[in-house]
Amino acid sequence: MTTILVTGGTGTLGRLVTERLRADGHEVRVLSRHSEPYAVDLREGGGGLDTALAGVHTVVHCATTQRGGDERSAVNLIAAARRAGVAHLVYISIVGVDRVPLGYYRTKLAVEKLVEESGLGWTVLRATQFHDLVVQVLQPLAKMPVVVLPAHASDQPVEVAEVADRLAELAQGAPAGRVPDMGGPQVRTFESLARAYLGATGRRRAVVNVPLAGKTYRAFREGGHLAPGHAVGKGTFEEYLAARFGAGEDGRRG
Repeated sequence: MTTILVTGGTGTLGRLVTERLRADGHEVRVLSRHSEPYAVDLREGGGGLDTALAGVHTVVHCATTQRGGDERSAVNLIAAARRAGVAHLVYISIVGVDRVPLGYYRTKLAVEKLVEESGLGWTVLRATQFHDLVVQVLQPLAKMPVVVLPAHASDQPVEVAEVADRLAELAQGAPAGRVPDMGGPQVRTFESLARAYLGATGRRRAVVNVPLAGKTYRAFREGGHLAPGHAVGKGTFEEYLAARFGAGEDGRRG
């Protein structure tokens, strides 16, 4: 079995990828800013990163932040991976990074390019938004008397555990380049997702759809972040809600 390093291995996705790879018998090192013995800030690099990569065959790069620094982190990781003789770099990206002019998406696209031009064997998987992220967006909106949503917006949420399964599978294979996108099982209006969340958490709220302006909104409205031709996910948003909020938010109804 090979030695695999998972960056962001304590995060929502990385933790599950780590579990799956270890269950398959691999030696897995978890790299994050606060996880010993490989506590490394990728934005700074340094000797700790070289130590973490020594003897590693494959890197699964899950670490990311919307606060900036992902490109610098990728540059440091790739340079260290080259020095260590890493054979395979697997990167998780987002469907639509080349179509939606959102700053975070542009950064993810830039990191994709760095990975592709790294000189390493590489694999890039783009996935649609996780169910968890949809809930993170809806939670503060649902605290208001009226839930205000962007009109004509849809989403295609996917179960994070399924994405972890796919990443673990890719990490155990040969470098495959850009692999087919991975989308959730259903393209849903954002209103239908909001109403499902309200129902699962025992809330009654009016829902109002408001048209927005701008290039980013137009790209989302036109489905630039969707992958209807790759609806390979199985777990639905309702199944996720039932598992998380079976007794209502905070463990109770109402």
